[in-house]
Amino acid sequence: MIRLSINIDHVATLRNARGEGFPDPISAAAIVLAAGANGITVHLREDRRHIKDRDLLLLRQIVQNKLNLEMAATSELLKIAVKIKPEMCTLVPEKRAELTTEGGLDVVKNLNYLKKYIKSLHSSNILVSLFVNPDPAQIEAAFKAGADYVELHTGSYANAKTPKKIKKELDKIKTAAKFAKQHGLGVNAGHGLNYDNIPAIAEIPEIEEVSIGHYLIGSAILLGLPEVIKKTNKLLNG
Repeated sequence: MIRLSINIDHVATLRNARGEGFPDPISAAAIVLAAGANGITVHLREDRRHIKDRDLLLLRQIVQNKLNLEMAATSELLKIAVKIKPEMCTLVPEKRAELTTEGGLDVVKNLNYLKKYIKSLHSSNILVSLFVNPDPAQIEAAFKAGADYVELHTGSYANAKTPKKIKKELDKIKTAAKFAKQHGLGVNAGHGLNYDNIPAIAEIPEIEEVSIGHYLIGSAILLGLPEVIKKTNKLLNG
């Protein structure tokens, strides 16, 4: 069984567009957990563009299986993580101007810093995953840094257009997953996954969990619209 963690960031994006309280990401988390999700993922960005600090506090109260906090490896976020105590922190690169995370963390370049950072999270009994490209060098560095997991960035695979390119990117993920497992690391995967490309990922035996957000939240809006229209018309016309 591969666990499914739902990223609810974009429920908060929609809420923040009007500066009001709806739709509520906390309610969304409760719904997806009741529907069978194995956990909730949120990215508390430095600019707080979607998930807010209060959201994180409330999520910690309702998420009993697994709360995965994606975050940049900053001193501010470390203090928040130690206070909230999610089951896992996934360290990701972050640029203020980016629309979404553009690639994996450069663990090789930041090895010494990440070693100390991971040690601080471990001191609070928080598991640590590093979001990395499917590159053996980065995975080996994640192992040396003391990470418990790697989350393989599947963006290049998801964006590949031709069968040849898709196979090439998928093979990278398979090789990386096996390499990580050989180093004793747990293996998660995420970024750009959808109904079409999930099945091939699900066949990789080393992958334990996938994190999916934007696509599933977008699909929920489209697939749920007919039911919303029916209910509203019924309320209007009895």
